[in-house]
Amino acid sequence: MARPLQPLLSREAIVAATLKIIDVEGIEAFSMPRLAKVMGVRAPSLYHHFKNKTELMTEVARAIMVDTPFPRRPADENWPDLFVALALNFRRSILRHRNAAPILLEYLPRDVLIAMYEKVARFLEKAGVPQHLHVLILDGMEKLSLGASLSEAMKTPESQAQIFPHVDAEEEPTLTSALAANEWSAEQIFEQTIRSFLAGVMQLDAAPRAEAPAGH
Repeated sequence: MARPLQPLLSREAIVAATLKIIDVEGIEAFSMPRLAKVMGVRAPSLYHHFKNKTELMTEVARAIMVDTPFPRRPADENWPDLFVALALNFRRSILRHRNAAPILLEYLPRDVLIAMYEKVARFLEKAGVPQHLHVLILDGMEKLSLGASLSEAMKTPESQAQIFPHVDAEEEPTLTSALAANEWSAEQIFEQTIRSFLAGVMQLDAAPRAEAPAGH
């Protein structure tokens, strides 16, 4: 039997081609017919691998999440460093695919996150972090990492180099002075935000805990 002129399609190849279109041309340029043309196949061939666009977009979101490297485990007493490194890796993965940020918002692969949370919860337990703080840490890290990274990714090209775009020196003189005095890059601010959150969680544990209201 003669070998096919075109390599056989695979889910991985389709996801990679989809992400490339979105990275280069923007999410508005993507369509199944456009993808088929780029891959040199007919559109119906794609549906042998993905039943619809929603399933494909879910897999694209998963690919971005899975692309985030899990950092090397630090010493137990330096457990916040794991979260800082993981958050920075996640931010960089998202910013490599800025145009795909809306896909992550809509098709966030919860199963990937849950599997990672189990791994991190085991690390927290071994590091001696009180178990009643685990959910607070995990939920807070998700909100901070996703929120900050996605909002940064969705900035317009003109405003990407600015911490706060569209600040008018005459209308907002105090804020203008604060921006002039700032010495941190956007990534450094992100890192310090994560460290401040984690330090605050541990301070919270040191303070007396209020009793939950009756019935809770």
